[in-house]
Amino acid sequence: MTLILLYLVVLILVAVVLFGVGSVLFGRGERLPPLPRATTATMLPASEITGADVEALKFTQTLRGYKVAEVDWALDRLGQEVDQLRGQVAALRAAYGVDDFVPDSDAAAESETHVP
Repeated sequence: MTLILLYLVVLILVAVVLFGVGSVLFGRGERLPPLPRATTATMLPASEITGADVEALKFTQTLRGYKVAEVDWALDRLGQEVDQLRGQVAALRAAYGVDDFVPDSDAAAESETHVP
């Protein structure tokens, strides 16, 4: 019985020491102050959105997922960017007299069988 009690005391001491070392190394876990109301940390550039911008996009988490307003805003901005780019492509095609893009048969067959 004494041996089990000694193991328990040593285990508690090791846990306290590890917690203390972790607290010193990683900080005490201070939280950032909350954002002011009606603001968000979700950001996208005003124009020329890149893939890296989309990958870096973060949303505020709520109890049942993400804030709907932030996701809707990001999807709206991305949709506007896609529409703008498609308009530019159409204008360039019209300016240079290029018909719709028709890929070669090998690339078309490959893209049809590829499922992400």
